[in-house]
Amino acid sequence: MDSNSVSHNLAEGRFEIAVEGRRALLQYRRSDDSMRLIHTEVPEPLRGRGLGKLLVRAALDYAHFNKLKIVPICPFVKLYLEKHPEAAG
Repeated sequence: MDSNSVSHNLAEGRFEIAVEGRRALLQYRRSDDSMRLIHTEVPEPLRGRGLGKLLVRAALDYAHFNKLKIVPICPFVKLYLEKHPEAAG
């Protein structure tokens, strides 16, 4: 998997990117009509590469496709949505 490839780990409730033997992730909880974006984690050696943004965009795309209300809990997701209000849909 390359650094731009986000996978959806449905069983674990997270979006992931594997790079250099490490894993960046965005954890979520889904209900019938909403998706709570809980925690974004990018290992220190992988920071500054835009991986967190890729994870958030993948989660938002999934939520929009499935007509789910986005509930941002994670501070990183909240900041992303403040900077990109159009992404909230």
